Amino acid sequence: MNTEEIPITFNAQHSPIGAFASFTLGYPGAKGGLAIASGMPADQHLYIGLETPDGQYETFPFYGASGDQAEQFSASAEWKPSDALLKPFEISRVRRDYGLTTDTWRAGDITFSVISPVKSIPDPDKSSAQELRSVLLPAVYVQVTVDNTGGTSARRAFFGYQSRQDARREDAMYHLQHHTDGQLVGFGQGQHLAVVSCNNGKQVVAANGFSVEKILCVNHTENWNFALGQCSLMLMDTPPGKKKTYTFALCFYQGGNVTTGLLAQYYYTRFWSDIWQVAAYAVQHAESIIQSWKVPDHAQLFEHAKLSSHQRFQLIHAIHSYYGSTELLLSDGRPIWIVNEGEYRMMNTSDLMLDHVFFETLFNPWTVRNTLDFYLERYSYVDRVFFPGQFDRLYPGGLSFTHDQGMSNAFSRKGYSAYESVQLTDCFSYMTQEELTNWILTAAVYIERSKDKAWARQRLEVLKQCFESMLHRDHPDPAKRNGLMSLDSDRTMGGSEITTYDSLDPSLAQARENTYIGGKCWASYVLLSKLFGELGESELAQHAQQQAIRSATSITAGIMAEKGYIPAILDTQHEARIIPAIEALIYPFMAGVPEAVDLEGPYGDYVSTLKTHLLHILVKDVCLFPDGGWKLSSTSINSWLSKIYLNQYIARAILNLPWDASGHASDVAHVQWLTNGSNAYWAWSDQMYAGVPKGSLYYPRGVTAILWCFEQ
Repeated sequence: MNTEEIPITFNAQHSPIGAFASFTLGYPGAKGGLAIASGMPADQHLYIGLETPDGQYETFPFYGASGDQAEQFSASAEWKPSDALLKPFEISRVRRDYGLTTDTWRAGDITFSVISPVKSIPDPDKSSAQELRSVLLPAVYVQVTVDNTGGTSARRAFFGYQSRQDARREDAMYHLQHHTDGQLVGFGQGQHLAVVSCNNGKQVVAANGFSVEKILCVNHTENWNFALGQCSLMLMDTPPGKKKTYTFALCFYQGGNVTTGLLAQYYYTRFWSDIWQVAAYAVQHAESIIQSWKVPDHAQLFEHAKLSSHQRFQLIHAIHSYYGSTELLLSDGRPIWIVNEGEYRMMNTSDLMLDHVFFETLFNPWTVRNTLDFYLERYSYVDRVFFPGQFDRLYPGGLSFTHDQGMSNAFSRKGYSAYESVQLTDCFSYMTQEELTNWILTAAVYIERSKDKAWARQRLEVLKQCFESMLHRDHPDPAKRNGLMSLDSDRTMGGSEITTYDSLDPSLAQARENTYIGGKCWASYVLLSKLFGELGESELAQHAQQQAIRSATSITAGIMAEKGYIPAILDTQHEARIIPAIEALIYPFMAGVPEAVDLEGPYGDYVSTLKTHLLHILVKDVCLFPDGGWKLSSTSINSWLSKIYLNQYIARAILNLPWDASGHASDVAHVQWLTNGSNAYWAWSDQMYAGVPKGSLYYPRGVTAILWCFEQ
């Protein structure tokens, strides 16, 4: 691959907002399609093609060998389609224009484009149904443009899909016009998927059959109503001398209660009672909605951001995947915002909540408040704490929060996550200290960026409880506090707390005395001091500031002067050198205390030490891979792109590191990680082993890259 070019054969998610649905497209073979509440692509055969003068059909390569479903019913089927009927375009002939709201493919005389929204969600408690409908419509649009201006006869184009399973295991395909009294032209699958024409049926017809070949070669059009096959197409005949664009809505719907533990429905069911109503609305408003969606909200920010082509690609790709994991639910009249954790499908994971806050406070701050409140009301708890190895002697702990709110649309029991388990010292243990800082930091960023002072006043007592809990995890004796975490939660039942980097390596697993967690404690104290001051609690503000000074002093004192870096675990000679030591600088910077991260500010020594640390480790064979990509830890090949994006911004915007040839090489490397053969199927993914996807696939967390747009 030429480092100045980006491959085109990668899957991207095209999703409605809040519907946990996706039309995934871009990886060759039967590797895309339409799905609801899935942690992976649908793996359907997608058929998009155009007739050639010699009677063949040139197609985009999004399907594989599907076999003949007729053989399930008769081994002696009379007619066998010719494999030569469909001829995929050579990739060298295909052009792709991958944008924030449109994804367009061109080859020969056919153009195929997907349009999906990047829109702010109005606050449901303050907005009308009309305002919400166009944003929450559970559909995306596609357009097929056929250029037959040079033709002498009509040419047939088609768009549709074939399920990856047979009719006995999936809902049957059917014609919409037969279920809607002829009002809609298209096809559906059960009551959850539909493809509908927005061209009033003119020169467009739906057809069903065992295979795309049998549909195209049918001997009588009446047979397009055949109901046993699991392949459905929209057929378009373009007259000679004409160029026409055909628009289709790809609709999703799941009615009734879709969750357990806490019963909830998709919020869009307030406006549409079934898939056919969704389709009718999508058709009726197609022109205005498409026009609106093609211009993303905050378009000026994206347009003026000084991003390289590789940075722009990564940001666009991450936003597409983020929306594919979003879910707006309705429970007892209350909206609940959920961002699912990609392939894992954990709900509102606390660490992702904090990483998403910069994107969400730009587009829809109310979703952040909604998640914080839901954590407080249902997924908070009060614990006690203990020193390592002394579980028989407990001290007061305090308020904290769970790792997540459930998994796969199953809300976990009150006060507990789906993830955390007891008596462990690594993956799946508790993250009590980190989740406490996550709630504090998310709340502080939300308050600053939304200017929601009323909510801040409402939550003052909670902020006080959070501060007390922070102090108790430092040391039960105030005279011995150093601003860091020294005690574990009794929720571990004798185990050890871990960090969000649980699967990285021991340098980022142990939470106690961890440089990364220490930074988040420092940032929490800085922002609690700010909030207490603004809310008239001057003594608490001063106390929190004292703790912030202790945190900064403890971490600064940990630098190994002869080696130029701070060990991952303080008070040790731990060899691991970690980039996330600098991560917490972002929170005061984005929450209204930029002086806290200024080299000449009150914590200048701390910030300067972190800069020295980063300069010493951001080199080849330490925290850079051979290809120039960033290694979060010098002792692990496991690196997460979302955290890389975050720390890249900190390096440039806060620590003023120049983005030189090494920085540009890292951008190129990270694009290669996302588009190589191992990951291209999974759209945007997070966790990479030396550039190869290991986990966190089909993931939303990469929207940390939105910070790049603020650099100027």
